[in-house]
Amino acid sequence: MFDLTGRIALVTGAGQHVGRAIAEALAAQGAAVAVNDVVAERAREVADAIVKAGGRALAAPGDVTDLAAMTALVAEVDAGLGPVDVLVSNAGNSGATRAIPTPFAEMDPRDWKKYVDINFYAVLNGIHAVLPGMRARRHGRIITIASDAGRQGLAMGMSIYSGGKAAAMGFQRSLACEVGPDQITVNTVSLGMIPGDWDLGPPKGVPLGRHGVPKDVGPAVVYFASDEACWVTGQILSVNGGVYRNV
Repeated sequence: MFDLTGRIALVTGAGQHVGRAIAEALAAQGAAVAVNDVVAERAREVADAIVKAGGRALAAPGDVTDLAAMTALVAEVDAGLGPVDVLVSNAGNSGATRAIPTPFAEMDPRDWKKYVDINFYAVLNGIHAVLPGMRARRHGRIITIASDAGRQGLAMGMSIYSGGKAAAMGFQRSLACEVGPDQITVNTVSLGMIPGDWDLGPPKGVPLGRHGVPKDVGPAVVYFASDEACWVTGQILSVNGGVYRNV
């Protein structure tokens, strides 16, 4: 099951953390993976690691918040690996590394854009770039990595991030209706707390008793990318250790 041999996957923000784990999980199931990251060195490192492990990968650095750059990037992947069958929009930014989160009322409006661009417009850019090819081939898997923050809200300082993620999830549910006739599925993996380079403290309220780790996310993405999920679309799957607060 979940054999992705022959599939071409593009994973944005795949140079580290959750994105890297997703790229590696897809490659382990046979997909050729285009590893995107805004930092070229990180993209190359992950692509090289996949190849050394016996997989097929291509470094595809670029800024996903730039539509022209994203369109060019997809053309490069097409030339280097083949047409994109699976798009995983993982690139995002919560601002969670800040020591003291800034309440919305105190934020500089100039700071809003960077969170909306990466958490929402980057999703639109990637989909806009791959959709024509997917529709022509009448096959595609579009998967966005979102956050339960977009479904239930989070603490002070996360409102713009939460809004961007909520926008992406709402957009995808409608898009699923638009592109379903072309046999393209559109789904979201909504994450709970997965620490990166910051400390979340003890996992309060998590039934499974721990915060997530990047490798917890890959299997859900592999499922949505697979033929076994061909009749699953417009869905939001929370991968969050069992936390339930109106999600």
